Amino acid sequence: MAGDQHRPPAGEDTRPEESGQPGQAGETAPRHPAPRDDTSAAAPGEGPAEGPGPAPPRGSGTDRDGETRGTVHLALGANLVIAAAKVAGGVVSGSAALLSEAAHSVADSLNELFLLASLRRSRRRPDARHPFGYGKERFFWSLLAAVGIFVMGGCFSFYQAVQAVRVPAPEPAGGYVVALAVLVGAGIAEGVSLAKALRQVRHEARAAGRPFRRQFRHSDDPALRTVLGEDGAAVTGVLLALTGIALHLITGSNLWEAAASLGISALLIYVAYRLGRDARDQLVGEAVPPGLQQEVHAFLERQPEIDAITDLLTMRIGQHSALLAARVDLVPGTDSEDVEEAAVRIKQEITRHWPDVDNVFLDITEAGPAGQRRARRLRHDLVYRAARDDPDAPDAPQDRHDRAPGG
Repeated sequence: MAGDQHRPPAGEDTRPEESGQPGQAGETAPRHPAPRDDTSAAAPGEGPAEGPGPAPPRGSGTDRDGETRGTVHLALGANLVIAAAKVAGGVVSGSAALLSEAAHSVADSLNELFLLASLRRSRRRPDARHPFGYGKERFFWSLLAAVGIFVMGGCFSFYQAVQAVRVPAPEPAGGYVVALAVLVGAGIAEGVSLAKALRQVRHEARAAGRPFRRQFRHSDDPALRTVLGEDGAAVTGVLLALTGIALHLITGSNLWEAAASLGISALLIYVAYRLGRDARDQLVGEAVPPGLQQEVHAFLERQPEIDAITDLLTMRIGQHSALLAARVDLVPGTDSEDVEEAAVRIKQEITRHWPDVDNVFLDITEAGPAGQRRARRLRHDLVYRAARDDPDAPDAPQDRHDRAPGG
């Protein structure tokens, strides 16, 4: 049957009612974030509610945002104090390495302001111009933070390295003792901020049921990922600056500080590249993790009305929001009234089990032999990609005979 006949309107609210319960036997709890408690957020396509009101609640997402905001505030406070101390120490000592680190801290402070803006602006309600909300604001401001690290940190540090080689430096004086003291204090402060960010990653890994290392490498929070990159680079940069200044004091050669500044520059450019690449992927429309795609696909295959799934398209449209579009072929003989009821039930159960998948669209189509082959390829491809992305994940059903009871 034609897909347009039963496709929901573009602005239809797919969020479930509070009293509903999952209707399929044999389902296992998903490995992704737990359902949020309130499903009263405005649907895509609706304007803001009349009168003042809070932003749409996101349940566990709100808690995660609060923890991320605390992490960013701590990093901002540490970087402001450190930047002032490094600038003063760099002026007193004339150390190229310390001035490079000062530029690094100034860039980090500006970036934390970007991240705080992203946390606030991404929570705005959907409206007529942005029916899917403002979740991608986070990705945009994270991209600006990456540019800030590159320009204010990496490029200025490279300039300091060149100047240290071209301009003869004075003999090390008492000001270098101040520089060393500033760097030691900065290293401690940056370490505290980094420990806070790592603690948040550990909490998120425990909540998601993932190993710490995997969560650290694949955190989906751009603000947290940026703070981790900045603080990790800051601690490494302090060690490089300390090494360069110490060797300058021992040998009397300014080339060691030039090398330290060059190392700091290369480090910051690399961090900026990684953060910028991640932000670019998210801005242009990144899919949800393969494991989540495979879980949703397996759930759809267990539905008695669905004969085949020929396409499953997903896109992250915010930190706690994703779009799902599936093209499905129904079991022959399914009544049109049953189709409508099944579509509503399936959407509600998807958003209940995976609350971040809050925009669900089902396209009813006639698969035919070619569509059946495409459905088999899709199933196997999702299993392969999910296993490759998460080797610890349990094997998913390989064919329709392995489905859980109730499908």
